[in-house]
Amino acid sequence: MKHIARPVLALAALALAASIAFFPISTAMAQSCESKAVSAEGKPLHGAAKNSFVKKCKTDACEPKAVSAEGKPLHGAAKNSFMAKCKRDA
Repeated sequence: MKHIARPVLALAALALAASIAFFPISTAMAQSCESKAVSAEGKPLHGAAKNSFVKKCKTDACEPKAVSAEGKPLHGAAKNSFMAKCKRDA
């Protein structure tokens, strides 16, 4: 029984270490485009600059996801529909 418990304990420790290591990455990825809209000096963007940044950010976030079930890029109306929904949800 001791031989079984040791690998399980090691696996649990590895899982804990991995979750701690990847926590900052997951929180950074969860930031919205609105919260990323800051200038080079670290000040929040306003007006047209913010709108432009958020629009580009949402497009950049949705573009790689616009693929069919077979993994091929979407085109035409299917892509337009997907992008509109993705940007609305982002």
